[in-house]
Amino acid sequence: MRLVEWDACAYDQLPLPHRRWGSATIRRLRLAGEETVLELGCGTGRDAELLLDALPAGRVVAVDGSAHMLAQLRHRLAGRMDRITVVHADLREPLTLDEQVDAALSVATLHWLPDHDVVFQTVAASLRPGGRFAAEAGGAGNVDRVRAALRTITGDDGGRWWNFAGVEQTTRRLQHAGFTDITVDLVPDFAVLDGGEQFEAYLATVVLGAQLRELPAQHRHPFVRAVAREMGEPVIDYVRLKIDATRA
Repeated sequence: MRLVEWDACAYDQLPLPHRRWGSATIRRLRLAGEETVLELGCGTGRDAELLLDALPAGRVVAVDGSAHMLAQLRHRLAGRMDRITVVHADLREPLTLDEQVDAALSVATLHWLPDHDVVFQTVAASLRPGGRFAAEAGGAGNVDRVRAALRTITGDDGGRWWNFAGVEQTTRRLQHAGFTDITVDLVPDFAVLDGGEQFEAYLATVVLGAQLRELPAQHRHPFVRAVAREMGEPVIDYVRLKIDATRA
């Protein structure tokens, strides 16, 4: 499958719960302020900006597969790029950095990647021994209401686009990749939106981007409207997979 190319400008204009997910995940890294931190799936630079604030003497290695997202990151952080290394890479494939890092972060990215073993091995290879990894993503049970609506409308619940992992399998994968001190949790965290235009824009931009890419342009808005109508309440039933681990 081709990588999803996101609408970065629309993404940044929405009331994203990702903002609080990012700040909470960064806090779990317990940064001293001098580290080099790898961010997998940096998107438009929202969390990279928070990382720079938390790293007055540190640096960020920002990785994403979307050229549009990285262009938005460069615009957002135009005056701070001296402390950011930007890497355009497909995270579905193994990634080798030019340097090892002190910590690694990933927010709302893992569920778009089909092979978590590959991702965790990339993170482990990038981290110095003792480096911390903190992540959150969609986990088992995530967006079940969206998937039920898709199943009703198309007969396909979108499972091939998402990888919503559970606690036990994630823990095993992290152990296999060489992590210790592992904590993995599933936490429900629903997002309540305004109905109508905002809900449809959120679905189109954040949730259904992969599905919409396969539709002709004239069919995309009717498809999103049908999903919103089938769901009824403008609520995204997120279940977040939260990971904390240390590189052995």
